[in-house]
Amino acid sequence: MKFLTDEKLVIVGAGGAIGSNMAQTALMLGLTPNICLYDIFEPGVHGVAEEMYHCAFEGANVTWTTDPAVAFTNASYIISSGGAPRKEGMTREDLLKGNCQIAAEFGDLIKKYCPEVKHVVVIFNPADVTALTALIHSGLKPNQLTSLAALDSTRLQEAIGFACGVPQYKVENARTYGGHGEAMAVFASKITVDGKPLADYNIPADKWEEIKHNTIQGGSNIIKLRGRSSFQSPAYQAVKMIEASMGGAEFTWPAGCYVNCDKCGYKNVMMAMPSTIDATGVHFTAPEGTAEEMAALQASYEHLCKMRDEIIALGIIPAVENWKESNPNL
Repeated sequence: MKFLTDEKLVIVGAGGAIGSNMAQTALMLGLTPNICLYDIFEPGVHGVAEEMYHCAFEGANVTWTTDPAVAFTNASYIISSGGAPRKEGMTREDLLKGNCQIAAEFGDLIKKYCPEVKHVVVIFNPADVTALTALIHSGLKPNQLTSLAALDSTRLQEAIGFACGVPQYKVENARTYGGHGEAMAVFASKITVDGKPLADYNIPADKWEEIKHNTIQGGSNIIKLRGRSSFQSPAYQAVKMIEASMGGAEFTWPAGCYVNCDKCGYKNVMMAMPSTIDATGVHFTAPEGTAEEMAALQASYEHLCKMRDEIIALGIIPAVENWKESNPNL
């Protein structure tokens, strides 16, 4: 089997449903033979490793460990789903304190054992602030660490395709920006459906509000349907992000990026932006939209600032003016 690279990929939280799906997806896509599965729960991560061995992927060198020193040393790429999952009735923000503490420890492990890592993807909620926390603690450059934000846009794409009676893939430029949470900003002005502007489909206002609601609550709906939070879709999209950073096909769905941009007015947050991930890291541009869309994005940004300030108050990250002491690249 031909692989994109032979460099080490570490999957953190590998004993869980997302982690196990990431391991299988990475091997099926041929990212690297050298995958280390890491989790603090020995039976879970051991069981996932056994499953991978039973798949008998040609050329694969899958290892597993509960020791962070073994896992992180010499890592070139990392995906972390190592936080607590969201349960029915919870918002992503409800996970704030506990998962940000996990993110701080995760960033510290990167700084200690693999400061030369090439790219890191953080996918445990609330991803905007867990990723920000990990970035500050890790010492990495902003283009080296991203968070998963694509699912909001793929859910929007699905809803519009259904409303317009076309296959999902025929909906293009369906995008949400800002926070990966209840305050996400839905951008529709550049969407095309089967090559035609979305406006040509004359979606009634009440139907459009339903589409936005279903997009924002897409993760909650999965919990109601399956009795647990999403795992297949975040696993796939996260692996595609890492694939792009390894030199595979560029990832062009929105990614959560560190933004400190005077020109666009958003400073010192992680947020979903128009972005591309490639072998040189993540690159973003300023969002463009209608006045209503930009107002929604501003409200989302303000919500992100509020969550950031909450974890500063909890002592999980330092005050903004002191970030450079932890991470000189910020």
